[in-house]
Amino acid sequence: MQTIETPKTPKTFSKPEFDTTIHRRKTRPVKVGNITIGGGFPVVVQSMINEDTLDVDGSVAAVRRLHEIGCEIVRVTVPSMGHAKALAKIKDKLAQVYQPVPLVADVHHNGLNIALEVAKHVDKVRINPGLYVFEKPSPTRTEYTQEEFENIGDKIRRTLEPLVISLRDQGKAMRIGVNHGSLAERMLFTYGDTPEGMVESALEFIHICESLDFYNLIVSLKASRVPVMLAAYRLMVQRMDQLGMDYPLHLGVTEAGDGEYGRIKSTAGIGTLLAEGIGDTIRVSLTESPEKEIPVCYSILQALGLRKTMVEYVACPSCGRTLFNLEEVLQQVREATKHLTGLDIAVMGCIVNGPGEMADADYGYVGKQGGHIALYRGREEIKRVHETQGVEELINLIKADGRWVDP
Repeated sequence: MQTIETPKTPKTFSKPEFDTTIHRRKTRPVKVGNITIGGGFPVVVQSMINEDTLDVDGSVAAVRRLHEIGCEIVRVTVPSMGHAKALAKIKDKLAQVYQPVPLVADVHHNGLNIALEVAKHVDKVRINPGLYVFEKPSPTRTEYTQEEFENIGDKIRRTLEPLVISLRDQGKAMRIGVNHGSLAERMLFTYGDTPEGMVESALEFIHICESLDFYNLIVSLKASRVPVMLAAYRLMVQRMDQLGMDYPLHLGVTEAGDGEYGRIKSTAGIGTLLAEGIGDTIRVSLTESPEKEIPVCYSILQALGLRKTMVEYVACPSCGRTLFNLEEVLQQVREATKHLTGLDIAVMGCIVNGPGEMADADYGYVGKQGGHIALYRGREEIKRVHETQGVEELINLIKADGRWVDP
């Protein structure tokens, strides 16, 4: 019979080689109103209202709805000069009926005059390099000469410079927001429909800003396909590191759709990069009401341990050992405690896995024997009660520790 030789010395276990902490890329802090993006500050949550900016009352109400549920920066669209001027009224009314909210204006085609107007009223201006100086694509073009490429670059600089100076002098910010689906024709001819084209498009605008001593920049490189989005951001980080740049990044999967798949698609892109330490502010773009985007953002951040804004529930998937209706009890516990923040609560079906699997939880609710459950504080069993009293006694335990707040 084959035997295994007894080790001559006891085996020792070294410190785990795998780090469970996400180490975020170091970026410069950029102020947007009373919020700071980058610089080690928490990842910022953003969204965008659907209302026509000319509807001042409707826009104010929409901004307020988002801000009240945790959206920290709100974007509005300004397709015309009238919309740009309406922002002054929106900003004033917000201050009167609610409170100041960091606002971002989205500027569209050939938008210098509009951008200069909104720069007076908002905290950040977002421009799309592919559309800011819009050149209508030519169906007969076969190439761009170096001279043509540089001439358009000069035009971009002349058009961008007044906005940069305005934002610089006011201490405001700019987002250089590249979209994969709207790259300028000359970038497409030069680099192709690629992440490289997206990155070079962003860098062209960054270099202009830097030449004017303006560094309050946030960069985004969004795509509707997750692999393209991931490649673009990773390449952007690589290029910025090579160039000594430390600008914060705004993450998003554009046009992600709706429902479960839209949420999964956004999580796949945003969550992957955040896990790599990339990203300072995020938006989940859903084809739903903007308010539906905010819980997804916070769920992504909470799952990665980057922000703790709600209770973290740990629950086993249920099996033949489960001693109570796990799904029903989890919902009861969630309903009773969902307003709390900063807690980990475990609901486990039986004692076999319970204490071990919930070792990191603050409180545990564990099936012990038919009709009874055990309540834990951390790894310590505190009491056993009938299952009809379980949720009530869990609340009493949290109250006894001074960690309860009324809804």
